[in-house]
Amino acid sequence: MSASHSVSGKEAPYYFVPAPSMHPATASLALLFFLLGMALWVNSVSVGPWFVLAGVLGFLFVLYRWFGDAIAESTGGLYSKRVDVSYRWSMSWFIFSEVMFFAAFFGALFYARAFTTPWLSDLDNRMVLWPDFAGAWPNTGPAGTIEPFTAMGPFWIPTINTALLLTSGVTLTISHHALLASNRAKAAFWLFVTILLGATFMGFQAYEYFHAYTELNLKLTSGAFGSTFYMLTGFHGFHVTMGAIMLAVMLRRLIRGDFTATHHFGFEGAAWYWHFVDVVWLGLYLFVYWF
Repeated sequence: MSASHSVSGKEAPYYFVPAPSMHPATASLALLFFLLGMALWVNSVSVGPWFVLAGVLGFLFVLYRWFGDAIAESTGGLYSKRVDVSYRWSMSWFIFSEVMFFAAFFGALFYARAFTTPWLSDLDNRMVLWPDFAGAWPNTGPAGTIEPFTAMGPFWIPTINTALLLTSGVTLTISHHALLASNRAKAAFWLFVTILLGATFMGFQAYEYFHAYTELNLKLTSGAFGSTFYMLTGFHGFHVTMGAIMLAVMLRRLIRGDFTATHHFGFEGAAWYWHFVDVVWLGLYLFVYWF
């Protein structure tokens, strides 16, 4: 499971320090183009979208080169066990930061439901400000300025998506155990099935958004419910997409022979991320669609 040696068994006796690189500077430049493009775009400047496109493509190119260098260093035997520990801690803290990211949005949902809505519908507010506001959830706000909408229920697309993600967690675990048993063909097959399940999830999610906008009139502007619904499910969908891309890269590396039973932290890191995405979805399924 270590990332500390190459596939051929070589291991560096020291802590590897990479040579100076242009990757951080070029990544910063790409992000500058992206932010500048967004600012121009929202102000209706015609070159804004092109700056955004250049920033995104530039950043993706930097990531491709940067991760390619890291892979070459790993397979070349430049990493020691201390580097392996560094990678594991780095991935752990990255996932923890993602936990905090989603905790903020779940906290916003909880605050709107458990505090703000009851406050706006208490006796004082109903007598003075909002006499017709009952305080039910979801709602169109006390001022009645939001278009009526229908909340998205758990049946059937969210339930199908839950089954897809839970199944993908099982298939990914099967793939990992096959890799531990040095059965590369079986590992590659089940990893491909995991990616396919993730892609199917995203297809259903796209259809759900189309259904919500066109038939339920549920939009990002539909009050606190609409904004928290799309922020939570939208960012989760983005993470599923990124996770599927990570797993696709791991599939390519697995087929290429970069991983062995004792040398596959890249696979493990992507698997950690995917299981995190699964857990977040369970929270969404319960607190956004059911309760």
